[in-house]
Amino acid sequence: MTTGVSAAVAFECVSKAFGPKQVLREVSFDVREGEIICILGRSGTGKSVTLKLLIALLKPDHGKIWVDREEITGMKEAQLSRVRRKMGFLFQDAALFDSLTLYENLALPLQRLTNKSRSEIDETVDTVLQEVGLGADKRKKPSELSGGMRKRAGLARALVLAPKILLADEPSSGLDRITASEIDDLFLRQRAADNTTILIVTHDVHGARKVGDRFAVFDRGDLVAFGTAAEVERSENETARRLISEG
Repeated sequence: MTTGVSAAVAFECVSKAFGPKQVLREVSFDVREGEIICILGRSGTGKSVTLKLLIALLKPDHGKIWVDREEITGMKEAQLSRVRRKMGFLFQDAALFDSLTLYENLALPLQRLTNKSRSEIDETVDTVLQEVGLGADKRKKPSELSGGMRKRAGLARALVLAPKILLADEPSSGLDRITASEIDDLFLRQRAADNTTILIVTHDVHGARKVGDRFAVFDRGDLVAFGTAAEVERSENETARRLISEG
């Protein structure tokens, strides 16, 4: 495994339990800068917990986690806030403020977390919305958007602070195959444009194989396979082989 010092993201012997339920058990893996990692597994196997540990919404019971070469498990809140600004998070439900327009949803973090002028904020919001195909929709509220447009809007908000690392939790959930493929294309364009490191939790194996450089497969709290699609297909673990070939 690449050391945390040289990886964009690294887990070292990370364990997490909720009461008697062991969700992650001695998990170790690394993500190189500019790499897209897809996290696969059945429901309840620790995939989303992995993302929550990365943004320190949860703390591991054991182990170390590096984000952009900084070990975060012992950080205080002020330090964590600084590290979190390096990351964007696309939630399953897009997590937009329903009372705000798309422009206002994207402008809010820029107003609170940067020193950009009003004109600079306008330019940044317009650019990001254009990139996700919503340039003509900035005055709309989330309730006026289709499911696919909401996902695009959630992605735009995740990208508006130009994060080095993007985390996405089930980005294709609830979308038809064509719309899901468009979201996949956005991930690929984002990586190509800014060398963004991307971690995607997904059940969509078709989309995962389209965008993923490597795959982390979880089963019952264990990381049972990690590698390219071809490597996972040759895994000794039956669950990993089945998951990578579904769809």
